[in-house]
Amino acid sequence: MNPSQEFVEQGMSQQNVKIKSYTTMITLAYQSLGVVYGDISTSPLYVYKTTFSRKLSLHENDEEIYGVLSFIFWTFTLIALVKYIFIVMSANDNGEGGTFALYSLLCRHARLSILPNQQPSDEKLSAYAIDESPDTSQSTYLKSFFEKNPKSRKVLLIFVLLGTCMAIGDGVLTPAISVVSAVSGMQLKATGLHENYVIMISCAILVGLFSLQHHGTHRVAFMFAPVITAWLICISSIGIYNIFRWNPHVYSALSPVYMIKFLKSTGIDGWVSLGGVVLSVTGVETMFTDVGHFSALSIKVAFSFLVYPCLILAYIGEAAFLSKHHEDIERSFYKSIPEAVFWPVFIIATLAAVVGSQAVITATFSMINQCCALNCFPRVKIVHTSSKIHGQIYIPEVNWMLMCLCLAVTIGLRDTNMMGHAYGLAVISVMFVTTCLMALVMVIVWKKSITTAVTFLLFFGSIELLYISASVSKVLEGGWIPITLSLIFLSVMYIWNYGTMKKHEFDVENKVSVDRIVSLGPSIGMVRVPGVGLVYTNLVSGVPAVFGHFVTNLPAFHQVLVFVCIKSVQVPHVSEEERFLISRVGPKECGMFRGIVRYGYKDLQQEYDFENTLLAGIIQFLETEDSILPKDEIMQIINAKESGVAYILGHCYAKAKEPASILKRIAIDVVYGFLSKNCREADVVLNVPHTSLLEAFNSEKKFIFNLLQRYFTSFREGKAYRLKFPWVGVVNRSQADINKNVDMIAAWRREREYFATTSEYKHIANRMGSEHLAKMLSKHLENVIKSKIPGIQSLINKTVIEIEKS
Repeated sequence: MNPSQEFVEQGMSQQNVKIKSYTTMITLAYQSLGVVYGDISTSPLYVYKTTFSRKLSLHENDEEIYGVLSFIFWTFTLIALVKYIFIVMSANDNGEGGTFALYSLLCRHARLSILPNQQPSDEKLSAYAIDESPDTSQSTYLKSFFEKNPKSRKVLLIFVLLGTCMAIGDGVLTPAISVVSAVSGMQLKATGLHENYVIMISCAILVGLFSLQHHGTHRVAFMFAPVITAWLICISSIGIYNIFRWNPHVYSALSPVYMIKFLKSTGIDGWVSLGGVVLSVTGVETMFTDVGHFSALSIKVAFSFLVYPCLILAYIGEAAFLSKHHEDIERSFYKSIPEAVFWPVFIIATLAAVVGSQAVITATFSMINQCCALNCFPRVKIVHTSSKIHGQIYIPEVNWMLMCLCLAVTIGLRDTNMMGHAYGLAVISVMFVTTCLMALVMVIVWKKSITTAVTFLLFFGSIELLYISASVSKVLEGGWIPITLSLIFLSVMYIWNYGTMKKHEFDVENKVSVDRIVSLGPSIGMVRVPGVGLVYTNLVSGVPAVFGHFVTNLPAFHQVLVFVCIKSVQVPHVSEEERFLISRVGPKECGMFRGIVRYGYKDLQQEYDFENTLLAGIIQFLETEDSILPKDEIMQIINAKESGVAYILGHCYAKAKEPASILKRIAIDVVYGFLSKNCREADVVLNVPHTSLLEAFNSEKKFIFNLLQRYFTSFREGKAYRLKFPWVGVVNRSQADINKNVDMIAAWRREREYFATTSEYKHIANRMGSEHLAKMLSKHLENVIKSKIPGIQSLINKTVIEIEKS
């Protein structure tokens, strides 16, 4: 092949790569329409109606209409296009966006992390890369300020959580206002349709929407992009029609002069009405949050070339219609639709409202998952709805909570104007939080001058504060809803984070050294039994105190013992190759290891084949630890795995100290205690097989009762018999109650059903992989029960006799 032919083929290859990259980008831009822009594209349904909902009246000179259109145009252009598309999108964290992404960037660059168990090895993660360019004097000052002032870090965390809580409030308000606004269009054609029926139809749609969440969106997601595309084409076409039909000169309202005229002529009423104008930019925060599902470039292309021009045309066209139909302000959107296409547009509007609601619900699930990863939300059950699409999750508790709140807002307010007032305050508050975080990112991460950051903060912050002041004036007309919801969520998040951190501090202070455990072995007659024991702990060093309590009460543990620490790091994702960090604990002959499992704040903390993956990591560690292949130790691990795997989880209960203030006692003893008892147990969150679970309590008697109450299934002739223990429930009582006599215990009897008897502990232990452990467990329980809880043995025997008779 001659050089000229080779050069031509090389050029053609590069051209094919460019064409392929362009095709991929356009495909992602098209797909993002259904996921990202469902919320913002449905805003024309209610913006003008909410803006003119109070004392603001329309005069013959149309200055009010022109002024509102001018505000909508410049707000949409400056906030959505300039701020988010051109500036904020560039601050993504390894391709991920949202409030937590900005906070994560600040934590890595300024060491603001509130997460426990952070190690120097975490900074070697590929996703942890930070800009190593020299700091400016301003960035150095800000970093040192946060390092020297722990309270400033707490204030920043509360500020971030407040923005997150407001965003969660969007998940309540968006479905309500979108669906009700879409369905209310029916009243134009069915004039006899009462408002109650509109609310009933809206509630039915909302119930159906939330009831289908557990199926996931991947089965119908392919329909989202066509629906939103058709919707954008419809509203832009109708906008062009209205411009030429009713007022071709309406474009003159794009001049900023009309904003000044509007405020001068309307005064306070005009300022208060700006709370409706802010609804035109609902969904821009969702656009930034969902950037990780696509790419920043594809979202920029979709917004700049389709979403932005279509929505601007829709707003201008509706203003042109209103300029000739002042009396139709209450239903201006549906009134502006030509008669011939009303029903098709109505159907598409309803579908678009559902798609927009779905996008916000999915984003809410994602935010709750991130809060759980950062120890800022109680443990909840997270379900994968798709094995192919990453990030498709469903949270049952949050889903039903959102549905109940949505229905309460819909039925309680019954008016899209009041919903709009509540919605506007939530939306603009999140935007202001993003603006403040972006100013910090500019100085600390991007190393820009303080002048640039202050200019950005003053320019966009002043615009957002103007809208916040207008929205706050409507607190009594619906604005109290996002404030109340945010304060409740913020209290739950902060108290949970505070309680979790205090428990971790307690665990660190009371951890046991490995040498102590090893030295205890001979003195208490410790025995190693076949099998693998996975001891879950939140410590990255030392041995948890609950394990020391476990081995002193039951001096036997498995041949291979692994201390498993599952922790989050301040990056969005951790690759599979970097997830496990294996090390040896104690001398080689002890057969003890530590497995640290690292997840990013957007990763789902669930492994489908956790046991095998962890043990494979340990074997790989052994192969790299010694130059000579440790065949004996590897075979020992393999044989132990075949004998069975037991999961050992510790339980401890937080309680405020005696000299603590009343506020702290309420926070820890009441709120945190309530959340701890009613949230998902750790074994459910970690997907631990129940037949292999053994829980250790920080009280010996609670530990014994827990063993007696374990939920196992015994099979006799192929059938499971339900057996009753009338004395169960004592474990839920206080320590003082447990120490009382048998008569008091009998008074607390409860009718609860279990699948075990005391004679089956051998079977239970066998399920854990050790006959020897079964014998020791049965004997140990018999001795302890008789000696330390007098009278309880006769009560157990009586129960067993009653069961056998029945």
